[in-house]
Amino acid sequence: MKSFLWSLLGGVIVFVGNNPATAQTKWTPDSTLRIMKKVADWQLKSWQSAGMHFPKWDWTNAAAYTGYMALNEVANDPKYIKFLYEIGEDVGWNTGPRRFFGDDYCIAQTFAQLYELYQQPKMLARFIPLADSILSQPHTESLEWKNSIQLREWAWCDALFMAPPALAYLSTALKDQKYIDAASRLWWRTTDYLFDSTENLYYRDSKFFGKKEANGQKVFWSRGNGWVMAGLVRMLENMPANYHGRGRFEDLFKRMATRIASLQCADGSWHASLLDPDSYPAKETSGTGFYCYALAYGVNHNLLPYEKFNPVIEKAWEALVTSVHKNGKLGNVQQIGEKPESVDSNSTEVYGTGGFLLAGTEMIKLQLKHSGNKNILAIINPISTNREESVVEM
Repeated sequence: MKSFLWSLLGGVIVFVGNNPATAQTKWTPDSTLRIMKKVADWQLKSWQSAGMHFPKWDWTNAAAYTGYMALNEVANDPKYIKFLYEIGEDVGWNTGPRRFFGDDYCIAQTFAQLYELYQQPKMLARFIPLADSILSQPHTESLEWKNSIQLREWAWCDALFMAPPALAYLSTALKDQKYIDAASRLWWRTTDYLFDSTENLYYRDSKFFGKKEANGQKVFWSRGNGWVMAGLVRMLENMPANYHGRGRFEDLFKRMATRIASLQCADGSWHASLLDPDSYPAKETSGTGFYCYALAYGVNHNLLPYEKFNPVIEKAWEALVTSVHKNGKLGNVQQIGEKPESVDSNSTEVYGTGGFLLAGTEMIKLQLKHSGNKNILAIINPISTNREESVVEM
């Protein structure tokens, strides 16, 4: 496949120094896929050798699985889908133990996507009753960050990646609109509370209302807003073109995309604090990965103009790739937290890998869309074009 794509697309790669994976001057679908697989394979080996730091159903790992699910669309390698299937089997297709805590059912996004491939009822048998119970709750509590509200409501902006897409993918898998209707309604409940319409950014949670950075600016966490942008993509992915609430989501996506693009740093990344990047001078790749993913998706789906946003996307992808170590480890990932914090080149976490793989998949689609050959995607993407061929016998 690689040699075919290479001859077909005619990419030119220049290697500099000792790290050819991160020294390319031009990215093609072929070279993008290679660096994605390098990062994905390093993460798999890390899990295999050292184990997972958190339970297999945990949100950290679940966010990574979303990236492997995306990689499966373009990799033409059954090991990634096999890995995800085995995760489902290992956890018994169960979400986490805290029923209404959005983090604990992030993994259901992957269950629903796997169900679309395999059509095995066991994959959703445990999530459907949970989803129905979420829909049945009144959802009338204040979202103020107290009394463990996060265990009952989507009271923090990260939840918009974890929870509503789980319901949205379930809606698509079952062809039942009630789940995306509920996800949409609760999305806007959180947005009405946490979205700053002046800055077009989300506070992480109510603790940050009124807080200031060292430069006097409001505190807007890069990865927190990255979670939101990626969550918007995953909501839009599950909305038909004529869905009654789609326009409102598209408007929010465009507003945030424009604002986020304006905040990109000279190094191509977004630092840990969106409005005070100088206080956190290092690149931060988890937020950057989600922004690259979202902006590339926006161009691919004609929500954002190519001419304006492609330079931003290209710089973001370069910032991500130059954070990959020789062995495939993705560095500059801020550790688990809730606010801007320092990061360095050795910092990594699994959700950073997930964001990188999501971004890379959209980069490949963007590169193909502007290659002049509209049929190339069917060549490197048999998984999405032929479901039967994509399914690994289990």
